[in-house]
Amino acid sequence: MRKYDLRRIGLLLLLCVTMFGNANSQTTKQPVALKHGAHRVGKRTDADMAKWRSYGLGQFIHWGLYSILEGKYNGKYYNGAAEWIRSWKEVPHAEYDSLYKQFNPENFNPTQWAKMAKQMGVKYVTFTTKHHDGFCLWPSQYTQYTVANSPYKKDIVKQVVDAYTKEGIDVYLYFSVMDWSHPDWRTDLKTKEDSVAFDRFKLFTKNQLTELLKMYPQTKGLWFDGTWDTSWKKSGAFSDSLEQHLKSLIPGLIIGSRLRADEFGNRHNDANGVLMGDYEQGWERKIPKTYADVHGNDWDCVMTIPENGWGYAEKWLGHWKTSYECIEMTTQCVSLGGNFVLNFGPKADGTFRPEEITVAKEMGDWMKVNNAAIYDCEYANCEKQDWGYFTKKQNDDKIYMVVFNVPINGSLKVKLPKNTSIGKASLLQAPSTVLSTEQLDYNASYIQLPKGMKPTSPFVIVIDTKQQSQVETEQKAKT
Repeated sequence: MRKYDLRRIGLLLLLCVTMFGNANSQTTKQPVALKHGAHRVGKRTDADMAKWRSYGLGQFIHWGLYSILEGKYNGKYYNGAAEWIRSWKEVPHAEYDSLYKQFNPENFNPTQWAKMAKQMGVKYVTFTTKHHDGFCLWPSQYTQYTVANSPYKKDIVKQVVDAYTKEGIDVYLYFSVMDWSHPDWRTDLKTKEDSVAFDRFKLFTKNQLTELLKMYPQTKGLWFDGTWDTSWKKSGAFSDSLEQHLKSLIPGLIIGSRLRADEFGNRHNDANGVLMGDYEQGWERKIPKTYADVHGNDWDCVMTIPENGWGYAEKWLGHWKTSYECIEMTTQCVSLGGNFVLNFGPKADGTFRPEEITVAKEMGDWMKVNNAAIYDCEYANCEKQDWGYFTKKQNDDKIYMVVFNVPINGSLKVKLPKNTSIGKASLLQAPSTVLSTEQLDYNASYIQLPKGMKPTSPFVIVIDTKQQSQVETEQKAKT
């Protein structure tokens, strides 16, 4: 019997134990035997995934031919996300597909990009190697539709990978499977001819991904997009083998839940409800409300500064987020055991818009002082309070309170996990300032801010915890 078969049997046994753990349950469904479902139950425990888990804050960059149109065509503004403008009926495909002849970002400076990200406090970046239009920002040998045939000519992916790696920022490569430029791409497989064409497309996809990992071995992971069409959902066996192939090229490679489909066409989670991938990628422009919502999975949230739109648009329509909104979202994600990834959409010339530069600078100023509450932190298992969020240092008992809303009386209610109490509370920015605490019932306490303290930005309180004695625990009121 093959090792792979043993692993599959072990996984099914584990699923059986999980699903039939309650002997009295009459409604639990039997697990489905899958060849191409999840190959692991629970989180990865290796060092590469532990590092991913510790990031806290990441950056996304969407850049491509769509940046040239700036979210408009012939004076009309596209009401959708700028990177999707080729799909707008107003834009002739032939005209869009010729934009590569204009792509010449003369002000592109990857070193400046990476330094801006470093100052912002970013620990990892996800960069678009190609989006749905199929235009490649590296000189792929498998298509002519690349930066090598633009006026710019130089390999942009290599410059980004090298610059960010030099700054100590891990690089993840975005890759759209869906490719509007490729003649063999199909949204569905309705005929034999469709299947034959799509088999060629799958080989093309595998070749390009293999090429990327061999050209840029510093890559820590891959971020997939455009995998929702029926054609890909019918290709579960291929996406399974593709994931295994890519991970054989770079040990420890991290791939989220967007790549795979099982043999029944389920994405993200297989037919047994088990995550396929190293972390959950279902949190796009939204954040879980509770820790229970992430179902014990690793996860991240990818977020835009405007309401929607990842590539550059001349006008941001509607509300766009301030730095403090982004800081709060970062903290909220970390408090629920995830990472927060903020998107930037450079202009066609390779520069960032002023609003993005401001958000990055202000977030970085805050992170420089308060990053202890973000990096290497996790869910603290504390009851949420209205003043802000709790985070907990991994492998430590230290808890952080990131305060966004100060009560009028200056007293912050804290409810710690069972049998845990406050040993000491102090301000992160002033460790010698020990805050007074008042023990309440049911593991709750009040922390009193110093009189006259009038914060102008979110701040952090550090709690050194201690375990309560059995006597203290038993003295709780009974009802």
